[in-house]
Amino acid sequence: MRISFVGAGNVAWHLAQALEHAGHHIVEVFSRDTRNARRLVNKLYDTTVAPDLDFAESAAELIILAVADDALDEVMQRLVLPEECILVHTSGTKTLEELERLVGIYSDVPAHTGVFYPLQTFSREVPIQFTEVPLCIEASEPATESILIKLAQDLSNVVYIMSSEERAIMHVAAVFACNFTNHLFAISKRMLDAEHLEFDLLKPLIRETVRKALEAPDPAMVQTGPARRGDHQIIERHLDYLERYPAYQGLYEVLTESIMRK
Repeated sequence: MRISFVGAGNVAWHLAQALEHAGHHIVEVFSRDTRNARRLVNKLYDTTVAPDLDFAESAAELIILAVADDALDEVMQRLVLPEECILVHTSGTKTLEELERLVGIYSDVPAHTGVFYPLQTFSREVPIQFTEVPLCIEASEPATESILIKLAQDLSNVVYIMSSEERAIMHVAAVFACNFTNHLFAISKRMLDAEHLEFDLLKPLIRETVRKALEAPDPAMVQTGPARRGDHQIIERHLDYLERYPAYQGLYEVLTESIMRK
């Protein structure tokens, strides 16, 4: 399939290369920062940097909008689509209806619309095994859905048809499981750095905690710690120490209360 990308961030960086490795042709990459587009193009075989968002003469059959949610409206105002193309976004929160609405407002030609959402966190420098990445698909019509499912199956063994509402719920859950968890790791490191202690000492504990959570039928079943035990004496000691970190103290109290209620 002939595919072009709008956006050259972390999602596009991994997705474009995975699609090419699966036998698809990445035609063009556009980015507001041409340096990012050029870096991605240099990783691909026969791809050009698109100078602007006029794709009217593009050979692409599919255009993937791999841009931030708050940039989608601006991009759609300037995007010129080729005839009979499929246009998808990779967002976990933007609905298919929103994309269809933007096409209706700004595009002079109709487009088949869909969602191609990889449920994964991406960093440019960290390799991703795409066969294990869940790909969540939604489309405006059955024929487009079939094309996107086939494309997703070329990349991953985990492909789901998921509505916009279901995808939004999944995204909220992912923020708790991924973003908030990583933030707590960062807080732990800042506290230890301030006391000249080694964060590396926590890494075996973190690995074991994640392993147990993934293997348990319900992570709540393997919850440990003073809040789980209702050990108020230890909790008070922790809160006394955290008086030097008021923001962390408030977070500790909220999470402790949540665990105890559970």
